[in-house]
Amino acid sequence: MKWVTRERARVDRVACPWLISRFIDREAVFLFVPAPQVMEVARREGAIPYDVPGVELGHHGERCSFDAFLARYGLEDPALHALASIVRGADTDVLSLTPESAGLYALATGFQAIARDDHDNMSRQFPAYDALYAYCRVRVEARHG
Repeated sequence: MKWVTRERARVDRVACPWLISRFIDREAVFLFVPAPQVMEVARREGAIPYDVPGVELGHHGERCSFDAFLARYGLEDPALHALASIVRGADTDVLSLTPESAGLYALATGFQAIARDDHDNMSRQFPAYDALYAYCRVRVEARHG
């Protein structure tokens, strides 16, 4: 499947491709385009738009796009839901939502600044999301252990 969102990705627009490629579509193709072109490119390319206003896989109320993916694809993994809280805090400027949210925002901002483009940004950040997911799994297991 193809997925399209706004260019210059930072938190949610990198967390979602990580989630997609790890849990939804291992062969996913990601397109990053100027905001006004997202819906046009989605139609032309047969891509699924995300993290833009007015789409199913976008922000709804206090929830961010990562939350929308979890709901849409029925991902019930408690560690993913813990990670969603971290992403939500970093992406919605409620950095106090979790202790980790401010750190994720800082890392995402730094990676965005040093990346050559959005695909380079994803490749640099995916290991951080792998580590955060592992951290969330450990926390969840400790609570239920």
